[in-house]
Amino acid sequence: MLPIAIVQHVANDGPSFFATWCAQQQLPVQVYAMHDGATLPPSMAGHSGLCILGGPMSANDPLPYFPQLFALIREAIALDRPVIGHCLGGQLISRALGGTVQASEHAEIGWSSLRSTDAALANEWFGPDTEPVFFQWHGESFSIPAGAQQVLTGAHCRNQAYVLNNRHIGMQFHCEVDEAKVREWIIDGHQEMQERNSPGVQRAEAILPTLSADIAASQVLASRIYTRWARGLQR
Repeated sequence: MLPIAIVQHVANDGPSFFATWCAQQQLPVQVYAMHDGATLPPSMAGHSGLCILGGPMSANDPLPYFPQLFALIREAIALDRPVIGHCLGGQLISRALGGTVQASEHAEIGWSSLRSTDAALANEWFGPDTEPVFFQWHGESFSIPAGAQQVLTGAHCRNQAYVLNNRHIGMQFHCEVDEAKVREWIIDGHQEMQERNSPGVQRAEAILPTLSADIAASQVLASRIYTRWARGLQR
């Protein structure tokens, strides 16, 4: 089977549980560490799917590799090779498809309870939980691109997830987190957590006491998302 291409933008936002899940399913992956000087593949010919991770930059920034990444996203979709975007990744997919990225209604840091906007589609991708809880860390959000269907919404940020052609998914949240990643982010982003004046921002003391249990519950949901997404992989 061809490997899944994973685009990583920064050192502290790696594939984490997504990579763990792929290893459990014996799905090969190839990480393109853009922060470490990697070059994106010229096409999707050598990959079964495309996973795009998060990062602190804006999807509107003029990063030199963004135009090629937009082209890869559009190629993958044209070839029906599944694309999945986490946070910045979901924003980049939206932009590649003609959507926009702008300041979110409220910044979000920490756990957020969401609700479905399309019950049947949400059940297919996220399972029967009508108010799934995911970890967030963002100040911008995407519009729902043309042809895609909104699946989840939230109290502090309206557009939380969309599905395109029932094969590709863009998410504003971080379902790929593991405990180590969240703990690292809390250390690295401590000042941001203190300075953000938003009803969607939690402090470290609200996150850390139940982190292990919350991560376990999140990864159950993430496994459902990844299992549904992986049905479209070119095997």
